[in-house]
Amino acid sequence: MASMDYQAMLRVALDEARQGLEEGGIPIGAALFSGDGTLLGAGHNRRVQEGDPSVHAETDAFRKAGRQRNYRDTIMVTTLAPCWYCSGLVRQFKIGTVVVGESQTFSGGLQWLRDNGVTVVDLESKECGDLLAGYIRDNPDLWNEDIGEA
Repeated sequence: MASMDYQAMLRVALDEARQGLEEGGIPIGAALFSGDGTLLGAGHNRRVQEGDPSVHAETDAFRKAGRQRNYRDTIMVTTLAPCWYCSGLVRQFKIGTVVVGESQTFSGGLQWLRDNGVTVVDLESKECGDLLAGYIRDNPDLWNEDIGEA
C-alpha cells in the first residue's frame, strides 16, 4: 500500500467535504477504498442536513460502500481525524489504514487507532485545515455540537 496515491484519494474526500458545505453542513468528507485503490464509497458529514447526529463523514462513506466481506485491507480517507465514534467504526470492522487530511483542528482517536495496530497516515493538508477553520470561525456553535462540546 506504500505506492497508493493518498493525495488523489484525499481529493475524493475533499470533494465530499465541499459538497457538505454547499448543502449547509459541516465540511468534512470521507471515502473508503479497497486495498488496490478502488473507490468503494464516499460520503460527507450530513448531521445538519438530515438532523441525524450519527451521519458523520466516515459512517456515510462506510454505509455507501455497502457490505464488504472483509475490511482489513481497506483504506478510510477522511479530511479530518476521526472522532471516537468513527474511530470505533474503524476498529470494529478492522479497517487497516486511515488516511487523514489533517489532525491539528481535531485529533480524535488517532493515537488510540495507532496503539491498536491501525496504520495512520496524516497528510497535514493545509487545504483541509483551511476549509474547516473557515467553517469553525463562521459556525462555532455547530462545530462545538459536532464534537460534543456544546
